[in-house]
Amino acid sequence: MNRPRILLADDHPMIFEGIRAVLAPQFEIVGTVGDGLALVEAALRLKPDLIVADVTMPLLNGIDAAIQIKKRLPGIKLVFFTMHSSSASVRAAFEAGGAGYVLKSRAGGELLDVVQSVLNSPIDVTPMPSTQHAELVQDDPKRTATVRLSTREREILQLVAEGRASKEIAYSMNISVRTVGFHREKIKKKLGLRTIAELTRYAFELGLVQ
Repeated sequence: MNRPRILLADDHPMIFEGIRAVLAPQFEIVGTVGDGLALVEAALRLKPDLIVADVTMPLLNGIDAAIQIKKRLPGIKLVFFTMHSSSASVRAAFEAGGAGYVLKSRAGGELLDVVQSVLNSPIDVTPMPSTQHAELVQDDPKRTATVRLSTREREILQLVAEGRASKEIAYSMNISVRTVGFHREKIKKKLGLRTIAELTRYAFELGLVQ
């Protein structure tokens, strides 16, 4: 009998080892990746049954990676394993197609339970199985505004905060430098910020980058 195939995405090697130790006895771990762009590529290539991904990852965060993956592979199931406990992050994760959301502070036993529940569920999205007992914090206006950014705007905000130059961002997203500048100014307006330094500080405060 073939075991369900799982792809792991997290930029911390120690987290990989912990997840693998919990899931490997029951599932086939088909790959591990450390950033969101690599996650999209690996998902399309390997076509796993389920993905376990962090929300905060370099180059492309887990939520926006999930959006891209679900467009190409709508049947794939996703579970987010993250330190972010805000209700805004939870909403964004489920709106992106997530079927489970587990806080890293809850340890691996809960992750295993959620993965099993999601894989056994006949529907694609389940009602937040792991957040019923989570200490969700109240959202501030800035966090809510971030969730309301478009997918492309969140991608650009993350890359700007990572210190990527406009030419590098344009190349990685296959858009013009002028378009990058247009989106950057639009992001500033939406968030009520004025400088790149403010954007970067904001992204760090919100957990978009580490």
